[in-house]
Amino acid sequence: MSNKLPINHSDMQIPMNHSEIQMPMNYSDIQKILPHRYPFLLIDRVLELVPGESAEGIKQLSGNEIFFQGHFPDEPIFPGVLQIEALAQLGGVALLVMPENQGKLPLFTGVEKARFRGVVRPGDTLHLSTQITKIRGDFGFGSAVAKVNDQIVCQAELMFALIYRKD
Repeated sequence: MSNKLPINHSDMQIPMNHSEIQMPMNYSDIQKILPHRYPFLLIDRVLELVPGESAEGIKQLSGNEIFFQGHFPDEPIFPGVLQIEALAQLGGVALLVMPENQGKLPLFTGVEKARFRGVVRPGDTLHLSTQITKIRGDFGFGSAVAKVNDQIVCQAELMFALIYRKD
């Protein structure tokens, strides 16, 4: 039996008209845009969205997430690399709501200037903000910041490509 969860790309329907996008987006709404699924969908809500430009959202860490079992058992800490992934997913939402990007898959092409400035623990609410700073064809750049209690815990410059899915 496979552990692979089926993803029905036909369920990923997003409004063609940006005015139809309702804020805040909940987990189910986000699943209509991003291909990620549990345990790797790392955004719980999108609070603000400017299609093609920026998005703000949150990840609420309960302590029940699977990565806390091994990182670290006696001192659970949200891995920095997953913080960056959450920021990238948020940028993916900002891009994939655009009609010209429907059906595409956002991929990392690079991360620069990543800095981890604080520890994120179970019970924390991670506030995420991603700004798309440049798009050139199907390649782009973003600037991203994550905060807990108004304190920066992670920031990075992200590079990405949008490719067509193999359906």
